[in-house]
Amino acid sequence: MNGRTGNRRGERSREEILDAASRVMAARGYAGASISALAAEAGLPKSAIYHHFHSKGGLLSAVMARGAQAFFDGMRTAHARPPEGGTSRERLTWYLQRTGEVFTANPDFLRLHMLLILSSEAVEVEVADIIRDVRTEGRAYMNEMIRSAFAGEGPAVAQAVADELDYFGIAGFDGAFIASQAEPDRSVASQMVRLADAMAGLGDAVVARMGA
Repeated sequence: MNGRTGNRRGERSREEILDAASRVMAARGYAGASISALAAEAGLPKSAIYHHFHSKGGLLSAVMARGAQAFFDGMRTAHARPPEGGTSRERLTWYLQRTGEVFTANPDFLRLHMLLILSSEAVEVEVADIIRDVRTEGRAYMNEMIRSAFAGEGPAVAQAVADELDYFGIAGFDGAFIASQAEPDRSVASQMVRLADAMAGLGDAVVARMGA
């Protein structure tokens, strides 16, 4: 076996472990995902996990880093061609619907993300920085979506609306995702028009207040 073949096989086993860990940790949480269970899900020996990631904490860090990259790559693709016309409400609905599609396409990453936020495990396994970066980047995306939706009101007003509502928008997505896990018939996508209506109404109130 030459070095190139060995490298490809090693990279493939690494990705198989990450895929398996994403599924198992999203379903059981970090504490409930033993090395034995992770190895069994990947169909590889436990030694392969230690070889690639050194520890279960190292594996979790890699799972979160890969998941975050895939999630934000999806966001960039989904928002690549924003609408130029329409009302603020219509543009915001477009953004939120496509963001909802990205959420729906990344359920394991988001489920694990939420589980870690709601537990103390992130500090123990040193992924708190990744979680904080995901929240920060997500809020920045939300800010840009709102600012772009209200761009017709002028740069200063649009930015003021975005700064006031970006946290509310993130909270709305968090709630919609968690609710969809409890009631699968109520998908994230199905709630986006309602969230857009609520945010557009609040944004219009900010615009009116600034123009008074």
